Amino acid sequence: MRVNHDYHRRGAVAFLAANDVHRARIHGRCEDTTGIDPFMRLVQQVMSQEPYKSADRVFWVVDNGSSHHGQAAADRLTAQFPNAVMVHTPVHASWLNQVEIYFSIVQRKVLTPNDFTDTDTVAHRLADFEERYNQTARPFRWKFTTADLTDLLHRLDRLETHQAPINTVSGQPRAA
Repeated sequence: MRVNHDYHRRGAVAFLAANDVHRARIHGRCEDTTGIDPFMRLVQQVMSQEPYKSADRVFWVVDNGSSHHGQAAADRLTAQFPNAVMVHTPVHASWLNQVEIYFSIVQRKVLTPNDFTDTDTVAHRLADFEERYNQTARPFRWKFTTADLTDLLHRLDRLETHQAPINTVSGQPRAA
């Protein structure tokens, strides 16, 4: 017997999230689309509550997405929230942004398999997971310090200067 698979697209949800790495807390929201206005609604959601509202500085680490790209986005953020500082990750390095780890977890634990009947179901499942995550998550404690990094770089530099130069064509050490 042959069976055709019928695909029915039922819409999409844009999920935006901010990650407070010091408190291991996610602030997420679902929107109909992405863009400047949805991003600024996420910022408003976070910055209108404590401790962000009264903090001296709140760093927003963002990739180079169109809704928060460039100096205009940084100026727009600071104009509305003077204590907010936008920091862009290098192009093609959004993986440096810690919220991407949360998005990866969401992809594996919430959105797979993608068998939702409507966008409201997706939004509810995302909100439920965020609530559970915020109850159980703990801040990550970095043990690798700047002193450790400096030491590592010095050791790598010493190692590099003591090795014979490599011929880039053959991959073999060059004769002196």
